[in-house]
This record gives sequence, structure tokens and C-alpha cells, in this order.
Amino acid sequence: MSSGGGGNSPSSDREAAKTRAAVGPFNLRAGLLFLATGAGLLYYFQREKAQVQARRAADTAQAKVGRPRIGGPFSLVTSTSHPFTHDDLLGSFSLIYFGFTNCPDICPEELDKMGEVVDRMANHFGGKNYINPVFVSCDPARDTVEALARYVDDFHPSMVGLTGSFDEVKRACKAYRVYFSTPPDADPNGDYLVDHSIFFYLMDPEGKFVDAFGRSVDAQETGDKVQAYMKQWFDAGLDIREADARLRVQRDGRPKVDQAHKPDAPPPAAPAKAA
Repeated sequence: MSSGGGGNSPSSDREAAKTRAAVGPFNLRAGLLFLATGAGLLYYFQREKAQVQARRAADTAQAKVGRPRIGGPFSLVTSTSHPFTHDDLLGSFSLIYFGFTNCPDICPEELDKMGEVVDRMANHFGGKNYINPVFVSCDPARDTVEALARYVDDFHPSMVGLTGSFDEVKRACKAYRVYFSTPPDADPNGDYLVDHSIFFYLMDPEGKFVDAFGRSVDAQETGDKVQAYMKQWFDAGLDIREADARLRVQRDGRPKVDQAHKPDAPPPAAPAKAA
């Protein structure tokens, strides 16, 4: 027999209370907050996953080259007489070529190709240059700072020209596995050619070897490969800065080097005594 009136029965009130207790304080605001938090976490994990995949792609691409142990510490002098080490190239990509200023044809052709690639990459990446073009002399007897300055100025305006004593050049060549035939006692006034490796090397902003390009690889193919490596670096979100090594070493206050008094340079001849 039903009771009169429109109120709920005690049993139905108890069921409603149980339902509210099971649901808890979940309302529209809590639901929206839950959805927003979930969306934020989803975006974060997808972004992290994409960065990891991009980094793996870059590492895989570099691993395909074999990752030989090319590159390492060196200490040389620029065409503006400033000391320069491998640390000065960190933060940007570098294209590094070893040659000599008296080279009749091959070195100029390779340096022109290097400059063309640097300009193409700058145009591709919004007018910003992320590659330091570097020329290292392997003929220290004749390639003085003055000779090097005249030489590199004929090529790319941001090109870093490097020279040094025979031992310093030898150490740099060894680090990059470059062969050169200049004898340690070469005559600075001699008329001779230098036999040397004909490659320029692409190094990443961490100073690690990426690829090497020989004379048979033209500017178009070289540029295509360099662009692909750089794109992988940018896609991975890795740190990089514009390439300004040539200007930076002139403006950061480091003193110029007097090559005449380098540690392994021959001492100046003593003046002749008067009879």
C-alpha cells in the first residue's frame, strides 16, 4: 500500500546518497579541468616523442657515415693574427678544408664550392648563416698570416683562414686525418707543390664529424647533403647559433699572436759582432 504525498521513499533517498558518494565532487568544472589536463599531457608526451624521434633520425643519419674519429683539439692562428682553437667552432656547423695558398687550381675550386654551399644554406635558412667556412694551411713555411689574409679574402667573406707552426699544423692535420707532404724544413722561398688530401669536412655544432666531400662531389650534391643534415639538426630542436667565428675572435678581446716568437719557431739569428 503506497503512502500519500509526492515525497521520495527512505530507500530511494538512500540510493541517491550512495550515488552522490560514489561520484564524489565531480561537476562540470572538474570535468573541464580533467579534459584540459589530459590534453596538455598528451601534447607534452607527443612533443617529447617527436623530439626523441628527430634526434634518433639525426644520429642514425650520421651513423650511416660511419662516424669515423675525425676532428679534435687544435691550436692555430687566424689570418688576423688571433689565436684560434677547435672550441671557437662549437655552436655552429663548419666546413673545413686543408690546402695551401700556392695551390694552382684544386684548392681555389674547392674553396669556391665551399662558399657556394655556405651561401645556398644561408638563403635556405632565412638569410642566416649557420656554417663557418674554414681554410687550414698545410704549408706553414710559406703561408704566413699576411699571405693567408690576402688569400682567404678572395673567397667567402666569413671564411676563417688558419695557419701556425709546422708542429701545430701537423697536429691539426692528424686530428682530421689529413695527409700532407710539406717537410718540416721547407724553404719559405722555395718553389714547390704540396701533396695533400682533397676533402672538406662537415662538422656539427658539437664538433662531431658528419660527412666528407671530395673533389668529385659537385656543389649541388654537396649542398643537398649539407641541407639534409642541417634540417635534421633543426627538426630535433638542438642548440645552434649563427656562424660568426671570424668576427668573434677579433672582437672578444683576445690578444694577437706574434708568430715570430712562437715556442717552436726557430730563434732569430744573433747579430754579427763588429770586427
